Amino acid sequence: MGYRNLQECVKDLEARKELIRIDREADPYLEIGAIQRRIYQAGGPALLFTRVKGCRFPMLGNLFGTLERTKYIFRDTLDDIRRLVELKLNPAAALKNPLVYAGAPLAALHLLPKSVSDGPILAHRTTIDQLPLLTSWPRDGGPFITLPQVYSESPARPGFRSSNLGMYRVQLAGNDYRLNEEVGVHYQIHRGIGVHHAEAIERGEPLRVNIFVGGPPALTVAAVMPLPEGLPELSFAGVLGGRRLAMVCHPDRLPMPAEADFCITGTIDPTRTLPEGPFGDHLGYYSLVHPFPVLKVDAVFHRPDAIWPFTSVGRPPQEDTTFGAFIHELTGDLIPSVLPGVKAVHAVDAAGVHPLLLAIGSERYVPYAPEREPLEILTIANAILGNGQLSLAKYLFIAAHEDNPPDIHHIDEFLRFVLERADWRRDLHFQTRTTIDTLDYSGSGFNKGSKVVIAAVGEKRRDLPTELPAGLRLPEGFSVPRVCLPGVLAVTGPNYAGYREGMAGEMDGFCAFFGKDDPINRFPLIVVCDDSDFAARTLNNFLWVTFTRSNPASDIHGIAASIRGKHWGCEGALVIDARVKPHHAPPLEMEPEIERRVDALGAAGGPLHGIIQ
Repeated sequence: MGYRNLQECVKDLEARKELIRIDREADPYLEIGAIQRRIYQAGGPALLFTRVKGCRFPMLGNLFGTLERTKYIFRDTLDDIRRLVELKLNPAAALKNPLVYAGAPLAALHLLPKSVSDGPILAHRTTIDQLPLLTSWPRDGGPFITLPQVYSESPARPGFRSSNLGMYRVQLAGNDYRLNEEVGVHYQIHRGIGVHHAEAIERGEPLRVNIFVGGPPALTVAAVMPLPEGLPELSFAGVLGGRRLAMVCHPDRLPMPAEADFCITGTIDPTRTLPEGPFGDHLGYYSLVHPFPVLKVDAVFHRPDAIWPFTSVGRPPQEDTTFGAFIHELTGDLIPSVLPGVKAVHAVDAAGVHPLLLAIGSERYVPYAPEREPLEILTIANAILGNGQLSLAKYLFIAAHEDNPPDIHHIDEFLRFVLERADWRRDLHFQTRTTIDTLDYSGSGFNKGSKVVIAAVGEKRRDLPTELPAGLRLPEGFSVPRVCLPGVLAVTGPNYAGYREGMAGEMDGFCAFFGKDDPINRFPLIVVCDDSDFAARTLNNFLWVTFTRSNPASDIHGIAASIRGKHWGCEGALVIDARVKPHHAPPLEMEPEIERRVDALGAAGGPLHGIIQ
């Protein structure tokens, strides 16, 4: 059976030496977040901070810091989840292998939460200012809950069957929030709570919301799961946790998990907003100040032995990378059943998840054609970009299953495969004005940007260079050419001086400098950036710079480009302008003094000696 609560999990991990206690005082302002990030990078244990400066509650970090530890936490139920997924894909499997799937009906019994009248969560009350006020980055607008489980129900159809549990960041103080009276709830576009909020606005009534922190680890994972509509996250938490989830239900309140560590209850005024942010986010930049809904706090409950779990996000990979890997293990096989023709989809973590998708799809429309071109995979690409959170992607590289592409998790090999086959006159397909990730500031406005599908089918059409060609020349202001990957060249460009809508005259000049037969065109992809040495140093640097700092419709250029029937393409190299632009959010940087304090913890005699360098 899974853990009933977070306390059981902590005790078990400590006994296995997968968790260590930090008994010296640690500051939730910048220091604790920096420690957690450093421990994550080292593949280290979970951390229990027992002396949190200015707060009586212990803080738990890096709980999901490795995939191995995450799988251990849910070791009792992973096979049940896999069997349920297999039955979803092939219901007849139970008839063919009844012994293998004998436990599936029992696991399904855990889907239904059970109502209880009392639980540890109701033991004590506190106030917002007494909670651990974690601030992760220097420019953050205040302290945030970084592992919140935000629970709401449909105002029109109350009850857990029409509920949503999502991980939407919560600002506890700062800006214009009245301390202890209200907190900010930042949810991005295409999130389940938005449907409930819209219903509340239509009905002209407040939206009741509970914010859970802690509780059974399955609740935290359930809050980030991209579940299909109609499957409540509470049900998934029951199956993953190996037991029916006990929910305290009273007529005058939304339900709350009996074993949660904390619960903030309140209501969101249908139309009231306040400035929220900035916040150092998982793209590696600050999400800036914008108006978001406000929760009027009614009460803050906590259990007697409450522990405050947290994470700290930043440029990937971070702890949320492990969430993504774990979710893929649980649900990756379901994607073809949701999107027919899709063989695999990978949201690339190093590029910030939403900016870059890789996909493999079937190409069966004209199997008898002597020379194939993208047909079915374009239909599939549209389906991907119209599905759930996949719709937030900016760049989608898609290849045909029939061409035997490499595993999409081998990112450099997959990109090489596509670049060997892409025809820039034909294979670029833009959506020029649409929605992108709320946290992505590369677009034309808040939540606004563009997308491009790069679809490659057929035989290899070029060999990709791995060295600079003889006679390579660059226009004035451009320098330091560096090979990032086979066929990918990074060039340092001048400081960006163009307009927000992409009227970058220097990029027009860059492309016009070359003819279609110029040696530079041996590289099918050129990335103009601020520091080509940095971009070429690692694959992750290339992915982060290229796809978080460009908006396809305004930042893709090409040598010998033309428009035919409103279709844009180019005969020479494709050029992506990935320089930092004035409207971009600033990148995350830690204060040197905080880094020195973390270094001291890893020195001889420190509690993290031997774990961090």
